[in-house]
Amino acid sequence: MALFRVQPTRADKAIADTVSEYTTPTAERVAEVLTWGADEHVLSALALGWWLYSRNKDTQQRRNSNHILLTTIVAAILPHVLKRVFDQERPDRETARGHLHGVPLSGKPDDAFPSGHAIHVGAIASAATVLPRAKRNVIWAIGGGLVLTRVVLLAHWLSDVVTGLAIGALAERLLRPITGYGKNRRER
Repeated sequence: MALFRVQPTRADKAIADTVSEYTTPTAERVAEVLTWGADEHVLSALALGWWLYSRNKDTQQRRNSNHILLTTIVAAILPHVLKRVFDQERPDRETARGHLHGVPLSGKPDDAFPSGHAIHVGAIASAATVLPRAKRNVIWAIGGGLVLTRVVLLAHWLSDVVTGLAIGALAERLLRPITGYGKNRRER
């Protein structure tokens, strides 16, 4: 049992009801595949791969890869710590209608808050702010789509996702002074 119990908002419940009413098995299957793009194991493997690749590159690329690897590790650990502090029932446990439309059960029943996938995406989206506009916007668009899969799958309330994005972004920003990421960059 966690220290705090978080309740979904009325808006959260209304969105989950709408999703459960209109989700189709096809939409659910697509969301189930896409959601892997924000999984901590997938992102950690990608970050480690880029870090290894960057070891014999220039100083800037090594610094960037150090930052992304550290950020990814922190973003992977944070949800596990926070879910010990906060309990919240997942939306998929509160609706039978969604299961009739093909929505599966997600994770542990009381681990809705905050969304770990959203923490990961928030950290990456925050790191992308130093990239040129076109690259940054692509990362933000992909990240937005990935976190919305968590709402479509009724794994999280929308407020869990928004909070997760903020936590991830804050974590990434707090790591910048440690890694030197984003200093002396004028890319736009």
